[in-house]
Amino acid sequence: MAVPQVFPLSCAVQQYAWGKMGSNSEVARLLASSDPLAQIAEDKPYAELWMGTHPRGDAKILDNRISQKTLGQWIAENQDSLGSKVKDTFNGNLPFLFKVLSVETALSIQAHPNKELAEKLHLQAPQHYPDANHKPEMAIALTPFQGLCGFRPVEEIVTFLNMAAGNNMEDIFGELLMQLHQQYPGDVGCFAIYFLNLLTLKPGEAMFLEANMPHAYLKGDCVECMACSDNTVRAGLTPKFIDVPTLCEMLSYTPSSSKDRLFLPTRSQEDPYLSIYDPPVPDFTIMKMEVPGSVTEYKVLALDSASILLMVQGTVTASTPTAQTPIPLQRGSVLFTGANESVSLKLTEPKNLLIFRACCLL
Repeated sequence: MAVPQVFPLSCAVQQYAWGKMGSNSEVARLLASSDPLAQIAEDKPYAELWMGTHPRGDAKILDNRISQKTLGQWIAENQDSLGSKVKDTFNGNLPFLFKVLSVETALSIQAHPNKELAEKLHLQAPQHYPDANHKPEMAIALTPFQGLCGFRPVEEIVTFLNMAAGNNMEDIFGELLMQLHQQYPGDVGCFAIYFLNLLTLKPGEAMFLEANMPHAYLKGDCVECMACSDNTVRAGLTPKFIDVPTLCEMLSYTPSSSKDRLFLPTRSQEDPYLSIYDPPVPDFTIMKMEVPGSVTEYKVLALDSASILLMVQGTVTASTPTAQTPIPLQRGSVLFTGANESVSLKLTEPKNLLIFRACCLL
């Protein structure tokens, strides 16, 4: 019997302290929608949903015809499912980790090293830099999403410093300053809001965080995709290790306006419902599919790459030429699709679909 190449996943939830609590969290709401047995604890944070093969959250396979328990184990034994170029370029590994984040309190101000620096840092201090890979990231807002990204234009910074000298702090982001000060009392990182661009992304808007770009997520829900790495150089809003010399040496100090920090998708020529967020790195691309409820069937583009689909809105059944039975998917469902597999989604109710897909377009 042919090995199934398309199957649903049960994904790991991380309950970091900065996450939104209980059913205020989009992570928790997606979990509750996809799994009727899930019990959401209203007094616990639901910070991240991890969709991928990371050893600290390898997705479980929900298909009893498959002997392997996790996606990482399955890919190790079914390398061709990655796609020929992906398999060779990334040594038989899925090159990205796909996530949903629900942020209540600010994450640390941080930057990620490029590949060359990551290799050096990993050799010098593996206790702080656990691997030799770069960690570019992209965040796409699901709800209004506030973050810091890149240095502001110099004239803006000068204006803020002059106002601060005149004690006019309450006029300029005073509420946000006090909010961060309550979260991280006395942390010098609170003042980063006057040096870094403050962005509030509307749903569907994105920011791309390349190597050496200072950034922080402050509040809201987003989907995020990143290269597989845990390398982070922190700058503030954190009790964790701050590597000041590395940080000062590596940061990109090129100023830009906040509107220049928005990452714009392109519309597909072949599919009117498809937007493609394709960053200038090989590791990942995110696709967003917004399909009106009036469409009865939608075909997901076959790609020469393994991909992971997240259902944010809508109810469908997924069928493939190789699948014996259709796979029901609803809000919160996650589907793995092997390379070159075509998937057809039949809408089971006339409600709009919102689907995000992580893949690798080499």
